[in-house]
Amino acid sequence: MTDVLVEQTDAVLRITFNRPENLNAFTADMLTRAAEAVEGAARDSGVRVIVLTGAGRAFSAGADLAGRGTDDVGPGALPGPETIDAANRLTTALRRAPKPVLAAVNGPAAGVGCSFALAADLVVARESAYFLLAFANAGLMPDGGATALLPAAIGRARATRMAMLAERIPAAQAVEWGLIAFAVPDEEFDAEVQRLTTQLAQGPTAAYAHTKHAFNATVLDRLPQALEAEREGQGLLFHTNDFAEGVAAFRAKRKPKFSGT
Repeated sequence: MTDVLVEQTDAVLRITFNRPENLNAFTADMLTRAAEAVEGAARDSGVRVIVLTGAGRAFSAGADLAGRGTDDVGPGALPGPETIDAANRLTTALRRAPKPVLAAVNGPAAGVGCSFALAADLVVARESAYFLLAFANAGLMPDGGATALLPAAIGRARATRMAMLAERIPAAQAVEWGLIAFAVPDEEFDAEVQRLTTQLAQGPTAAYAHTKHAFNATVLDRLPQALEAEREGQGLLFHTNDFAEGVAAFRAKRKPKFSGT
């Protein structure tokens, strides 16, 4: 079974994170395949909209801890620099694609999975879904572009709250904050995804592309610098005692005891 499903139907390219038994926790290879699919769609005139979603009950639990699956939503820790590079490639591809990207958040979007959802142009989520930046629980900082994407959407105060306090933000609250565009009852989710996908696929593709380019140039003009700062900071944090403690605590399902070292 492939861990990234790529399916094109007419003008719609659907990319599905497909490790449902691990809540779609990411590996570097998985992120690379997803990025390649987005980059290919960006060059394909037959694709007019990209849909990003997850299989099973989660959008994604974040990066896979040390190459292992998780049975609950994890802290979003990244196993190494190669995963950060692959994550940065996917976030960059999602923002640069001259096609609208719809994130269909079918369940929890945690860690870097949250970052990818926010890198989309529109986010529609089930009401039962939530958004979580729990990097701090593993002694890490947000990545995948979250340090630029979050403040651009909800301001520095709320972005800091998500990053430092690791609070779950329910879908309805995410709409109120301006973090995402839509939260719909679970039973209406598939129909709403289809409605939005159809509208975007039938819309003015060139106008969408120029609109997206303008948003990138103004609101998200510092995204490349944020990605580089995240890569540098995370690379240092991987070698701290707090990171080791955070991972150990997560695996033991206990609260971490950080030393600040």
